[in-house]
Amino acid sequence: MFVSAVVSSLQPVNQSERSLNVSSRARMTNLHDVAKWPIFSLMEVELLNSIHQACVFGSGGNEAIFTTTDGDVYALGNNHNSCLGLGDIQSTLVPRKIEVLCGKGVTLMAFGSGPHVVVATDSGELYSWGHNGYCQLGNGTTSQSPERMAPCLISSSLGGCMISQVACGSHHTLLLTDKGEVFAWGYNNCGQVGSGATANINAPRKVSSLLSGKRITALACGQTSSLALVDNGEVYGWGYNGNGQLGLGNNVNQPSPCRVSSLSGVVISQITCGYAHSMALSDEGILYSWGANSYGQLGTGNKANLVTATRVGTDIGRFVEIAATHYSHISSAMLQSGMVYMWGQCRGQSVTSPLPTKFTCLDDVFACFSSPAVTWRPLRFETFVGRRALEDSLKSSFDNQENSDLKIMLEGKSIHVHKAILKIRCEHFRSMFQSHWDEDGKDVIEITQYTYPVYRAFLEYLYTDSVSVDPEDAIGLLDLANSYCETHLKKLCERIIKQGINVENTPTLMAAAIKYEAQELEDFCFKFAVNHMTAVVQTEAFQNLDDYYLKEFLTKAAKWGAFKY
Repeated sequence: MFVSAVVSSLQPVNQSERSLNVSSRARMTNLHDVAKWPIFSLMEVELLNSIHQACVFGSGGNEAIFTTTDGDVYALGNNHNSCLGLGDIQSTLVPRKIEVLCGKGVTLMAFGSGPHVVVATDSGELYSWGHNGYCQLGNGTTSQSPERMAPCLISSSLGGCMISQVACGSHHTLLLTDKGEVFAWGYNNCGQVGSGATANINAPRKVSSLLSGKRITALACGQTSSLALVDNGEVYGWGYNGNGQLGLGNNVNQPSPCRVSSLSGVVISQITCGYAHSMALSDEGILYSWGANSYGQLGTGNKANLVTATRVGTDIGRFVEIAATHYSHISSAMLQSGMVYMWGQCRGQSVTSPLPTKFTCLDDVFACFSSPAVTWRPLRFETFVGRRALEDSLKSSFDNQENSDLKIMLEGKSIHVHKAILKIRCEHFRSMFQSHWDEDGKDVIEITQYTYPVYRAFLEYLYTDSVSVDPEDAIGLLDLANSYCETHLKKLCERIIKQGINVENTPTLMAAAIKYEAQELEDFCFKFAVNHMTAVVQTEAFQNLDDYYLKEFLTKAAKWGAFKY
């Protein structure tokens, strides 16, 4: 939702309104700057602007698959092992359509280092192509015939389930359904498919054993290892364990899922795998790592391998996101403050402790410092020429007295803004600044319903599309977003609250979620409270809960089974 022309000097309202134009698509958090990925550098601007999601892969980061907002699917690059899905072996620097996938609603993409590619559609279809020497395409064969050059529909017994996630190791694939079940296929020499044996699996097969009856919420693959996260915060691993990447306290391979016992008592919310190391993030923002460490990828300050999960970056702050890829030995993580750190093999250098960067998202670490430069997850972004200059221009114009035409007063403090931008960005102000309302002719408006920090954060959001407040102020901003019908801002506030939740503020945040009818946030806060029940009920905030919210929590907790012996 950015103005699509750089405004060097904002003029009075009527002139500004004629010269400013707004994109209809909402900007997503942590947008990736596509210019950092060299493979996209020759693309036409119009096609660049239409990209919805993309994967960059290959031994040199020289292959890419991307979808557009129109539902088309393109590929470009070296086409090693026909991994572009174009039906031939020709390399291309010009994006070519993967015709069979256009209009199919591709939503999920993953790739192995063979390479092979697996994609899923919004209707539940699953396609694969590329190298198939180890059954990694899941089509029932190990065929290297021309059929593997183009996307092939995988027939499987998923029971009509929708697909929530796809993850690939070097030559094996994991799939997660919306019912929390895991299916796997491909190379299985170390047990990475989780079948209980080491024979290759040529079609999707359900991973059971200790995962039976559990609801899995996330998957991650190393080169020859696999991890699964259960909805109760437990982590299970299987496959190759020669570097301790399963976190089991030994170096013995596991052909069936085993619980990562070194994380017992910790509620994990995120997992990720590098080439031969693993990382996990707890729901309290604590980072753990284990496995291979020859490049410092564990972030422990040395190069010693670890066979059990160990805390990392304890003196840095609260982590909110972690990243790694089976293609490389680099690790990255983001703090609640937005600071991005990296460590491991950074462009050939070994960095053994988390190193602060100037990046604003984890994706940029992999574009600039990973070897090879591949994506650790599918990118979702939008971009257009001049966006960076535009962002800087709008940011510098916020609360700038020299070129503003409106002053908003709160608690005796002033904020200088521009009516044109407020009208373009917010329906509330479009209604306020109509000719038949008194506010349209005013140079100063006083706001009494909200605090200065909350309202300032809201106005700054209108200029930058980003929010920087602590979780407690995010509650007030959530109230404002709810009142002004700002759906995107409401989601940003919910994210801030999720990333900042702790034992002390859980009751307050949960009460706010109930009050503002933020159901997803309410469920998140409730789950955190149940996972830390003993500590939460002893907090002052819990003791001060209104009877209504206390009753709501206790009733829901009882239905959850929190009070069963």
